[in-house]
Amino acid sequence: MTDTPWRMPPEWHAQDWIWIGFPHDPAEWSGVIDQAQEEIAAFANAVAETGQEVRLLVRDGANEMRARQLTSAAVKLERRVYGDVWLRDTGPLVLSDGAGNLSARRFGFNGWGGKYLMDGDQTVGAELARDAGLPLETADWILEGGAIDGDGTGLVVTTEQCLLNPNRNPQMSREDIEGRLAADLGMDRVVWLRDGLLNDHTDGHVDNLARFVAEGTLALPVPTGPDDANRAIYADARDRAMAAGLKVVDVPSPGLVTSGDFIEPASYMNFAITTHLVVVPTYGTVHDADGVAAVDALFPDRRAIGIPARAVLAGGGSFHCASQQMPSV
Repeated sequence: MTDTPWRMPPEWHAQDWIWIGFPHDPAEWSGVIDQAQEEIAAFANAVAETGQEVRLLVRDGANEMRARQLTSAAVKLERRVYGDVWLRDTGPLVLSDGAGNLSARRFGFNGWGGKYLMDGDQTVGAELARDAGLPLETADWILEGGAIDGDGTGLVVTTEQCLLNPNRNPQMSREDIEGRLAADLGMDRVVWLRDGLLNDHTDGHVDNLARFVAEGTLALPVPTGPDDANRAIYADARDRAMAAGLKVVDVPSPGLVTSGDFIEPASYMNFAITTHLVVVPTYGTVHDADGVAAVDALFPDRRAIGIPARAVLAGGGSFHCASQQMPSV
């Protein structure tokens, strides 16, 4: 690929539609697939009620029937072959040249470092892009969409834990990856955070930790109690963001969220920004209302709402992970 003016619009840019993945494989959902389907359907319904088009991916006839039972008629169902719902990582990344043209980029996908390899996850992004009428280019290195977050000006934030992990691109240096982000996505200024959240099986995707909410403005969690397992991670991320000259704004953490003895990578930062709405995952903690209110204050042109996401979290992510937006021209 050659250097071009192509860049990913920020997520708060107007959108034509949003793709969302619907859970379909009980083996991937640890006994909570019914609840996960209900939570994803609530997400899809909330966005569709604002008038934005929602394209909910379903796997087969039975899965489509279940989705139709849970969603309003405003939600469009598309039958596709996909392994799991994490379209932030497997869907197309859509770029604009600022002159009315859109294009899609895809990258290699190896199941988050070889952990979860499922039929369709390597191909669904290209299929969605082509069916949307987008010209498509595919890069020759591994990258998931949840590993990066940009503000639309060429500035991107990521984590060393993920992009420098030898289970992704062991032959590439930090400088190599910076060059590829610039050439393939127009992201020419990289802010490197260190680690993502504890027990995040994606190896520290940044969209669960730090999100741009305006040009040069990064939202980061603050711990909400002495037992917050990610306290040191938040502090290190804040130090690095401020050293890079970013404006940092606070969003409270959900606090300690566990399943038995396992500390879940729960975060309000995995919100999905849509044209009219910001959908914030909630976890049934005493901090949920404060988390949603903090996100709402960051988007004066949109309304933020909280939707329960404990079952989606059990599958490995939340609403941002399970969706991918199609920006308007």
